[in-house]
Amino acid sequence: MKWPSIAMALGVAFSASAGTPPLKADLAGIGFLVGRWESGSGRVADSGGTSRGSSVVTVEANGAALLRRDHTDLFDARAKPSGGFDQVMLIYAENGTIHADYSDGQRVIHYTSATVVAGESVTFSSTPQAGTPAFKLTYELHAPDTLSVTFGMTPPGQSGFQPIASGTLKRHK
Repeated sequence: MKWPSIAMALGVAFSASAGTPPLKADLAGIGFLVGRWESGSGRVADSGGTSRGSSVVTVEANGAALLRRDHTDLFDARAKPSGGFDQVMLIYAENGTIHADYSDGQRVIHYTSATVVAGESVTFSSTPQAGTPAFKLTYELHAPDTLSVTFGMTPPGQSGFQPIASGTLKRHK
């Protein structure tokens, strides 16, 4: 599997700018994700390589959704370019629960729940399905301009969470 492609399916934050509609109440706790972010060097666990990229999260649908757009460049263990990819993730509330749908053009992940510490962190989780991995994506705000991101999975039939990628995003000013 080429899960490093999802590796930097990670990130974004920034305070809302003038003219941006306020987020609906169910999404207000994750408003720290809104904005432009750049990553330094993230770690890709299964390749031993690194990744670097950018993320933009915008408020959409009159505050009822967030849209994350990313570009990630991948590097092998010798720091040589080894590819890149674009990805999107739509974040929305449905029946009082935050959901997200991710795609990088090759695969889709449906995050069916989120654990939120308002203004500080959010962990998106997919529901395990027979024969498929379960995924977890976590964003933690460490300072107004620093966001850590961790992405991992639990392989089919297993219970242990395996990290796939992690990194830090800095607010782009």
